[in-house]
Amino acid sequence: MDMVTSGTAILTLVAGIGVFLIACTMMSTNLESICSNRLKKLFSKASDKKLLGVGIGALGTAAIQSSGAMTVLVIGFVNAGIMSLTLAAAIIYGANIGTTITAQIVAFGMMGGDTISLTVIFAALTGIGAFMSVFAKKDSMKKWGGILAGFGMLFVGLSMMSGSMESFAQMDEVKNFLASIENLVLLVLIGALLTAIIQSSSVMTSVAITMLVAGLIDLEQGIYLTLGSNIGSCIVSILAGMSSGLNAKRTALMHLTFNVIGVILFVSAGYIMDFASGGTFTYANIFSSLFPDVPQTQLAMFHTVFNVITVIIMLPLTSKLVSFVCKVIPDKGEPADKHAPHLYYINDYMLKTPPIAVLEVKNEIMNMAKIAMANVTEACYIVRTLDFTDIEKFRANEKELNYLKKNITKFLVKLSNLQLIDKDNAYVSAAFRTVTDLERVGDYAENIVEYAERLQAIEEGFSDYAKQEIIEVRNLIQQLYELIMKAYADVDKDTLKEAMKIENQIDDLTDRMAEEHIKRLNDGTCKPDVGAEYLSLASDTERIADHFVNVGKVIRDYA
Repeated sequence: MDMVTSGTAILTLVAGIGVFLIACTMMSTNLESICSNRLKKLFSKASDKKLLGVGIGALGTAAIQSSGAMTVLVIGFVNAGIMSLTLAAAIIYGANIGTTITAQIVAFGMMGGDTISLTVIFAALTGIGAFMSVFAKKDSMKKWGGILAGFGMLFVGLSMMSGSMESFAQMDEVKNFLASIENLVLLVLIGALLTAIIQSSSVMTSVAITMLVAGLIDLEQGIYLTLGSNIGSCIVSILAGMSSGLNAKRTALMHLTFNVIGVILFVSAGYIMDFASGGTFTYANIFSSLFPDVPQTQLAMFHTVFNVITVIIMLPLTSKLVSFVCKVIPDKGEPADKHAPHLYYINDYMLKTPPIAVLEVKNEIMNMAKIAMANVTEACYIVRTLDFTDIEKFRANEKELNYLKKNITKFLVKLSNLQLIDKDNAYVSAAFRTVTDLERVGDYAENIVEYAERLQAIEEGFSDYAKQEIIEVRNLIQQLYELIMKAYADVDKDTLKEAMKIENQIDDLTDRMAEEHIKRLNDGTCKPDVGAEYLSLASDTERIADHFVNVGKVIRDYA
């Protein structure tokens, strides 16, 4: 084969892999948009039920066509402290099973014999999906168009890869080189390395299938390349865990350990079977006899069987796996200042899966609101009692609010530059205002503490009447906060209306606080110095309520 033909084959292979990767991303992004909220609800129901976790991981990964996205979502939940390591392990087990669906789809698409290839039929869905994406008016139809187009592009990429493999199959140099790789461990390492580079075990397995069908490699080689791809796929969770907290790192290590153990077990069993039978009883012989004349199905089915058997073996050992990763990454590995400001839900690696990143931004903002409300409650307590016992916790919270405002905003800037659906775009735009509102809540709480410090300095305090009014306004702000958070979390306009009624009550109460306090000043019950602080406090509590209401009002932008 001349240089031009071989060069064309290489370029076609690169193009095919590129199209396949873009197709996976298109499908994953659109499917995540549709399924992510449902997945989160399933996570919350799973608790520590391992079998249910495996099922959720398998179905969820099969649905969104990305074990990487599923792993990032799990790491985010673990990092936030709302998912145990045991459940995380179970879901990762299931994700390994779910990710094999891509190989099954590819194997099915390569069938067709002398009739029109299913690859061509499925590839035609690219055009149908593209028309839907371009001309559909409803956002949901655009998403489904993106899913169809992505699904079709899988087979466009597959067709290009298959064509290049057929060209390579005619090159004696390539065939001789691949045939010379007989060391099974070396094949595992090659599979792991290539998968780590392209960050997709689905692509690596699909390339192996096309090589097998073209006759470039035999089934045994394809099996061991596929085993290696399972180790290489862990690069996604490793990268996500590196930039997160202690338990996130443990989750990434669990994923790697699980896959490495599975590969070691299967490689060892393969060597034993081969040695004991004199080379007549191998994985290739088993799957060739089970699925004769369909090499693509033989490799796809091995991939599924491998993951299922590994899960069956590891599921009863989950507690030992959790103990192992906790010993390897012990608690003492936490930073010396574990209370230092940090992001709880988001990190830059989540930008690889924008729909999930949007969901996690919402969790981060709700956590920020919780911290802000905690400081409002503490500020009202301090100004009533002049008890500064927990002032350091208050200061730490204020520092954290400033940190969160700055870093969530940075994340939102990056997220806004990605391709998002209309609803997510509207949410991100509104989120910029929301984090500013919550930071302002913290600032007003800080003002109230400063009033307490000035009162302490002049050895004065509020009257019992004033203290009772502070308790009333604090309770109303607490009610307002709870309703606003419910409206914000559920995008519930009815709950927002209830919150607005509470805000009106707060406005009335703060007006009354000012009026009553002026009366107390006139009759000598309160002193002028104290009165100035109290009037400022009444104004600040009203503004706190306004900023919380602003947080709720943003749902109108994307509801």
